[in-house]
Amino acid sequence: MLTTATTIQTGADYIDSLRNRNLTVYLFGERIDNIVDHPLIRPSINVVACTFDLALEDPELGTAVSPFTGDRVNRFLHIAQSAEDVVMQNRMQRRLGQLTGTCFQRCVGMDAFNALFSTTFEIDRQFGTSYHHHFRTFIAHMQRQNCVIGGAMTDVKGDRSLAPHQQADPDLYVHITRRTPDGVYVTGAKAHQTGCLNSHYLLIMPTLRLTEADRDYAIVGAIPVDAPGITYIYGRQSCDTRSLEPGTMDAGNARFGGQEAMVILDEVFIPNDLIFMDGEYDYASMLVERFTCYHRRSYVCKSGVGDVLIGAAATIADYNGTDKASHIKDKLVEMTFLNETIYSTGIAASHSAIPTESGAYLPDDLLANVCKHHVTKLPYEIARLAQDLAGGLVATLPSEADFRSEVIGHLLEKYLKGRADVPTEARMRILRLIENMTLGRNAVGYLTESMHGAGSPQAQRIQIARQSRLAFKKDLAKTLAGVLTMGD
Repeated sequence: MLTTATTIQTGADYIDSLRNRNLTVYLFGERIDNIVDHPLIRPSINVVACTFDLALEDPELGTAVSPFTGDRVNRFLHIAQSAEDVVMQNRMQRRLGQLTGTCFQRCVGMDAFNALFSTTFEIDRQFGTSYHHHFRTFIAHMQRQNCVIGGAMTDVKGDRSLAPHQQADPDLYVHITRRTPDGVYVTGAKAHQTGCLNSHYLLIMPTLRLTEADRDYAIVGAIPVDAPGITYIYGRQSCDTRSLEPGTMDAGNARFGGQEAMVILDEVFIPNDLIFMDGEYDYASMLVERFTCYHRRSYVCKSGVGDVLIGAAATIADYNGTDKASHIKDKLVEMTFLNETIYSTGIAASHSAIPTESGAYLPDDLLANVCKHHVTKLPYEIARLAQDLAGGLVATLPSEADFRSEVIGHLLEKYLKGRADVPTEARMRILRLIENMTLGRNAVGYLTESMHGAGSPQAQRIQIARQSRLAFKKDLAKTLAGVLTMGD
């Protein structure tokens, strides 16, 4: 189990903890030996560092008292002990979205181990296993070291019409390949893995409901990110190579960015004390549903990112000299309305959290799915309105190199001017930020992730349908209409 020389405290400590690891990472077809200082990867590391600094700057928001250690720990490592704990997760998520303007990568891990806490408790109660004890020990150790845990649920899936055991290639879902007295070995791949390189441990989990024939796929365990047998293939993002260019303007949000990668597991060992499910296939669906319940209401993070985009849209209207126009004001009101709709449904799910038998609190599942379903739609409209207010330059703005050119720079300084009292460069930088968030690199974290993260829209509609209580509602209507008493 990971042991750092000292407990991670600051964002700088966290960045140092990522150095000197033996990772196999590929980007643009080449192996990357130093991810920490790579200009394309570093913005994603800077974001996670903010989660440590926020905990120091605002401990009420960013930390909680652990029931395992008795100390204050980073809220991303805390098992929610009350509805207020669940609410505070949302408040922290919105604030981090405001500070970074992108995905800060730790929600998957937080939601995964909260779901695992109650699921392992119930498995142990039925089968007499020791998963919950091992998991509590693991979490307490992670809290003491102040580590980052990533969640790895999404398998590559192959033919979606076939169960895992029916696939032509068994490795299309992560599964156990061999067993030893000390643990198991797993092979397969996890896709779209948010912040995986920036974590210290990954929690490997099933991705869907399983049957007895899929028993070897019902594996949950913790593995170090630098464990032998893991290969990471870094995901492309729109406009990502702008981070490799001189200057900071064209990147839009040069300091912060998201991270997604494919994780290839080739005979990766999981020791017995880090196995939290092994063959209990009938609990896979419980784990998936509890994880998605937590994670779908976690998408209130998009309201914090939305705050940044609304601010950018209002600023560009100001710089363009259009801020007083009534239709501009109305569009900013509409953006705010949509953004607060996302936040309100998510935080309502958290306020309505109830205790599981393990003592961990679980958000209201119906409202969590309503929140995420809003997120599959509303950020796209907010982004459309931001582009509307920005104007065509958001997609045709010349480069920073042109702006800095001794030959033509003065022409851009002259002709890209908005209001006379606003520097041209300021206007260009805000336009680039809007482009970054709606078309460029951080559009992944704000738009595409909003659509597919924690399940695509139909997954939420299925859960909403299951909990719609139509029979109860029909009885309400029949009672008021007098239908139920017609035979009297």
